[in-house]
Amino acid sequence: MTTTAGGVDELDRRILRLFLEQPGVGVLGASRRLGVARGTLQARLDRLVARGVIRSFAPQLDPAALGYPVTAFCTLEIRQGRGHGPVVEHLSAIPEVLEAHTITGSGDLLIRVVARDNADLQRVIDEVVDDSHVIRAATAISLVTRIEHRTLPLVTA
Repeated sequence: MTTTAGGVDELDRRILRLFLEQPGVGVLGASRRLGVARGTLQARLDRLVARGVIRSFAPQLDPAALGYPVTAFCTLEIRQGRGHGPVVEHLSAIPEVLEAHTITGSGDLLIRVVARDNADLQRVIDEVVDDSHVIRAATAISLVTRIEHRTLPLVTA
């Protein structure tokens, strides 16, 4: 068993690749496709989950298909002194805020939001900045997603 620096060997990579490419394959189907015992596959999956390599088996949802075709990224400047906690708590209550990242540079937080249209995006931004800890927001609307969120290249690298 050859293990890479990240602790993932060739069988783990094959398992991860299969589940990323065919998320509905199931344990029995995967064991058959990979030519390994079902128990071995399940033990490997359990270990990958326990180590945090696999974070979820949940389906990936498409916001556009749910009625939110507009995606935007907002850089937020926040009032210093109380940390990010109050702002993150405020943002967590807004369903259209999909992600929030502490960043370096001119802003403090980078968030990804979705909206039903541009007018709805204005409503979402208004809701985002409706917090006394948010000083300013700069927004960039995504016109086309060229590369979807992906992790498979990391498995094969």
